Amino acid sequence: MKYLIFFLTTVILCASEVEITANKFTADETKGISVFTGNVHVVKGKDDLKANKVVVNFDKKKQPTLYTASGSAKAKLTINGKSYFAKGDTLIYNPLTLKYIIKKNAFLQEINSDKKIYGENISVDQARGYYEVDGKKNEPVKFIFKVKDKNK
Repeated sequence: MKYLIFFLTTVILCASEVEITANKFTADETKGISVFTGNVHVVKGKDDLKANKVVVNFDKKKQPTLYTASGSAKAKLTINGKSYFAKGDTLIYNPLTLKYIIKKNAFLQEINSDKKIYGENISVDQARGYYEVDGKKNEPVKFIFKVKDKNK
C-alpha cells in the first residue's frame, strides 16, 4: 500500500519529488483533494513531516496548492537556508506563497542557534523573511535565545 501511495503521489506531483506514506489514502479528483491518514510521513527534499493526517489540495493542473497536517504534527523544515523543528496541532504549508502556519500549541526551533518560539499560532512568510507569533489566550509569546557574554 505504501508503494502505491508513493507512486500515485509521484505521478500527481510530476516535477516535485514528494514522497508520502500512510496507512490509508483517498482522493477526490473533482474537488482536487488527497487525504492521507494513519502514520503519515511526508518527505520533500530536506523537509520531513509526520502527522496522523495530511490533506493535500491540488489545482486544475494537479499541482499542490496547500498541505495541511494535523494530529501530532511535527516537522523538520528548511526555511531560508536554516534548519527548523516545528510542531503544533496543525501545520499548514502553502507552496504558492511560501508560507508556513503552525496552529495551536505552536512551537518553532531554529536548530543551529537553538532559538525557540512558543505561541498559539506562528506564521512564517519564507519569501519575505517575516515571522508573526500570537500568544495564547492568557499567556504571552515566549522567545528563548542564547547570548554570549564578552566577559566569558
